[in-house]
Amino acid sequence: MNALAATNRNFKLASRLLGLDSKLEKSLLIPFREIKVECTIPKDDGTLATFVGFRVQHDNSRGPMKGGIRYHPEVEPDEVNALAQLMTWKTAVANIPYGGAKGGIGCDPADLSLSELERLTRVFTQKIHDLIGIQTDVPAPDMGTGPQTMAWILDEYSKFHGYSPAVVTGKPLDLGGSLGRDAATGRGVLFATEALLNEHGKSVSGQRFVIQGFGNVGSWAAQLISEKGGKIVAVSDITGAVKNSNGLDIPSLLKYSREHRGVKGFHGGDPIDPKSILVEDCDVLVPAALGGVINRENANEIKAKFIVEAANHPTDPEADEILKKKGVVILPDIFANSGGVTVSYFEWVQNIQGFMWDEEKVNNELKTYMTKGFKDVKEMCKTHDCDLRMGAFTLAVNRVARATVLRGWEA
Repeated sequence: MNALAATNRNFKLASRLLGLDSKLEKSLLIPFREIKVECTIPKDDGTLATFVGFRVQHDNSRGPMKGGIRYHPEVEPDEVNALAQLMTWKTAVANIPYGGAKGGIGCDPADLSLSELERLTRVFTQKIHDLIGIQTDVPAPDMGTGPQTMAWILDEYSKFHGYSPAVVTGKPLDLGGSLGRDAATGRGVLFATEALLNEHGKSVSGQRFVIQGFGNVGSWAAQLISEKGGKIVAVSDITGAVKNSNGLDIPSLLKYSREHRGVKGFHGGDPIDPKSILVEDCDVLVPAALGGVINRENANEIKAKFIVEAANHPTDPEADEILKKKGVVILPDIFANSGGVTVSYFEWVQNIQGFMWDEEKVNNELKTYMTKGFKDVKEMCKTHDCDLRMGAFTLAVNRVARATVLRGWEA
């Protein structure tokens, strides 16, 4: 099941639990605005190349819309739509004053030079500058984009609207980026995991973790979990997978994977088949790579007692049902990986105030938000007698629905 179908399904289940009326339900699903623009740039060799840029703005009932911009060959409207809708629910669960958006350009950044990427980003910004803004829609980096991309958008946008650092988040520090932003999603995963384990009378220390994906989120989560005494017994990335039942030496693994661009060949553990990483014996499984990796084929084999979804949509609905029967507790993506968007919100707040925080304040505020978020989700689970995923979805849909009705939705 693709991300859009799964998100729609979760939304419909939540809206049934909440007893929303069908007109309101429909209005919450349909995006506020979908933008599609042509971006033509001269390539370095003088030829012209044309790309298609998208921005889906899903909902603005609770505040400006927020979401990443990805540069990827497979950026297509359905996926962008699902991710925009997911951002609406994610910001609502985190209780930050945003709605959801998502965008992208269908291109392969590996095929473009730095100057071509800059021209493409600036043309895209020229086409959408009057549809984004500090109080309208605040983009951020995603797959294939980063702080430099945000710097170009900021500069291009500022030519039209004056210097506006708060128009994008995930910026370089020198242009008003926030301390702690790089580690934010991984740190949020740690705080979410701590809250979940505390609920079950356990702590991170001494638990055995398996982490699938060793990019930004997976590597930060591994580092922070191991600093708290968690034992990381297996890790995988696109190059391969390593396992050590006594716990991998994470500082050495981080150094190795930076130098060798991957975990393959690391001597502090035994190589295993990356496909088997999800079914390794552990207490907590952290999928931090792609969507749809836990499905009906492998769900029965999973040995973990807890799954913390650091990736977007790693668990198929069919697998959800199988795991629920097995008694596996799943902490859903819309809560577990919301640390990134929460610290993006802190960055926006700092830019608007013109006053930057130190890293300790950023991390403490993030912990406060994540801990409170978990309590709110648990409350909804009690109210509606449901699992954590439905708890998070009912919490989010309820917040957005209430804001929509309070603003005079029928008008």
